[in-house]
Amino acid sequence: MINLKKTPWYLWPFAAIWNLVAYIVMLTGRLVAVILGFVFVILGVILTITVVGAIIGIPLALFGVLIIIRGLW
Repeated sequence: MINLKKTPWYLWPFAAIWNLVAYIVMLTGRLVAVILGFVFVILGVILTITVVGAIIGIPLALFGVLIIIRGLW
């Protein structure tokens, strides 16, 4: 995992999210992480169709995209 002490304070939330995604990929493996990310994107899009679900759907879809990117590279 990346050392957060070398990260500037204003980038710490992004580094923390990226480290969480990296930890998930490390635990599950690359193929499962890509599949899990795709499922999160689909669920996020479905939730975004409803106005109330957009509050949860958009971050869920973005989190899925991050998992897919991390799983592929």
